[in-house]
Amino acid sequence: MTAPERFAELSRGLAAGVRGCEHLAGLVLLGSSADAAAARRDEWSDHDFFAIAAPGEGPTARQALDWLPDPERIVLHAREGELGFAVLYDDGHLMEFAVAEADELPGALATDATVAVDDGERRVTALVTQARAAAASADTFDAANDIRLTLLKLLVGTGRARRGELLSAGDFVRTWAVKHLVRAIRGRYGTASATRDRIDPMRRFERDFPEWGAEIAQALALPVEPAARRLFVLARRLEEGWPEFPTVAADAVARRLGWSASGEVPRR
Repeated sequence: MTAPERFAELSRGLAAGVRGCEHLAGLVLLGSSADAAAARRDEWSDHDFFAIAAPGEGPTARQALDWLPDPERIVLHAREGELGFAVLYDDGHLMEFAVAEADELPGALATDATVAVDDGERRVTALVTQARAAAASADTFDAANDIRLTLLKLLVGTGRARRGELLSAGDFVRTWAVKHLVRAIRGRYGTASATRDRIDPMRRFERDFPEWGAEIAQALALPVEPAARRLFVLARRLEEGWPEFPTVAADAVARRLGWSASGEVPRR
């Protein structure tokens, strides 16, 4: 568990480290690391942030992480793509972050964000303003398209399971189909999405839709094809009173897989 005092100490250490590194110009604390989100931190909260490199210093800034606080307590670090890093401390505290110049983050999204360090030209503040605007404009769901994609992922995943490709099948059913189903539910019942994370619709889904969340979790505890079949049943629950639901396509998926239209396996 990361105590509040330890969390705050690490935040201060990050800011001090960025200020003391000649290759870095700014720091943006994101998500639960941001000041506005302090009330929702718990023992599983980690540090998410952007370390903003000075113009032209991005490649150099990514070569060393000695500006991080308590470097002697770091037990693991890993790269995530070209710009991303993950660092684990000996007490289990996690930091996930990008080290990049502001111009290297043109598509960045941010909601809760605190500019802890800025440069003289306020490039970091400008980046956060753009990232917030991008997150707000992306905060829409095309429920009709997402439910169509849900059906397709369930069809492909079940087919691969029957072929014996269980790992690929699980990816289609447990990851892609679920993500699109969650987006479809959020889009279908938009007014209930009060606590969602605009960047990741899966986050806090259970707070907004506890019954749906519990049933999806129960489905995922099943083997791949029964899980797919149960998710299909849940998807069809959205059909009532929704003219945009692809009923004909759902029936076609059920026929192809030998399920009843509701998703249950017909009794012989």
